[in-house]
Amino acid sequence: MIDLAIIGVGTTGIATAVEAKRLGVQKITLFEKGEEHSMTIRKFYKDGKRVDKDYKGQEVVLSGSIDFKDGDKEGTLALFDKMIADHSLEIKYKSEIESVQKNGDIFVIHTSGGESYEARFVVVAIGKMGQPNKPSYSIPLPIRSLVNFNANGVKEGEKLLVVGGGNSAVEYAYDLCNHFDTTLNYRRSEFGRINDTNAQELKKAIESGKLKTKLGVDIVALSDEGGKVGVEFADGSKEVFDRAIYAIGGATPLDFLQKCKLSLDESHTPIIDENCESGVKGLFVAGDIALSSGGSIAIGLNHAHKIAEEISKRL
Repeated sequence: MIDLAIIGVGTTGIATAVEAKRLGVQKITLFEKGEEHSMTIRKFYKDGKRVDKDYKGQEVVLSGSIDFKDGDKEGTLALFDKMIADHSLEIKYKSEIESVQKNGDIFVIHTSGGESYEARFVVVAIGKMGQPNKPSYSIPLPIRSLVNFNANGVKEGEKLLVVGGGNSAVEYAYDLCNHFDTTLNYRRSEFGRINDTNAQELKKAIESGKLKTKLGVDIVALSDEGGKVGVEFADGSKEVFDRAIYAIGGATPLDFLQKCKLSLDESHTPIIDENCESGVKGLFVAGDIALSSGGSIAIGLNHAHKIAEEISKRL
């Protein structure tokens, strides 16, 4: 049992763990889908680039114990390296979280690798930079609105193709096939990356005849077929669909937030209270993902302090 699970190991996630440890919270685990912490800074900041405490000049007074100042990319990464080491933070890298579900007073956290963890409190501190993986072949302009990376745009009566072999693709497929003509395509013939529950639901959907499959064969090209999606497979076959849904990794923040059952406003920003707590009691949201407009490292650090204080009181 984890006291505090933190999803996202950027500056806000690390700060939340540090502040919580300072206030006596001991069983803390951080989860990061990347190979290192602070992936947004590593990926989107050039070497030597300035890293500001505040965003576009908005001045924020830091309320916690972390005295962060303007610096550069290398200095910022070194500072958070030191914070991780000094506080012996437990971080699970290459661990992408697919969903967070509340079971009574306990949160059950599911990873894309099929692992699950239990926690008393959860903090979502992911950035907004997450993007879905896209196919290597081109998507013709006329059908781009029909090639999606989630199921939000599906319309009544459509014939659907779901592409992918992970939990998200399988969940889309066995759910959609109850109401739509749905085919699931995966380049392999077996699903080695899905959890047991999804494996059982997939088997039932296929055996019932509700879900069609096109397994063990890759897609080589898409084409515009009079406003529909033409799909050419590596075995030489071709089929036309009203819509294609790709779930081939790199889940978007919106998908993840919806799976966590968070209430969102019109800009898809989580609705939180003054303590950064969502409508799901015990689940907090911090940093950029909690803001409708641009945030800053300083705001994220203040979120971290506020959340840590609230959790330490309850524990």
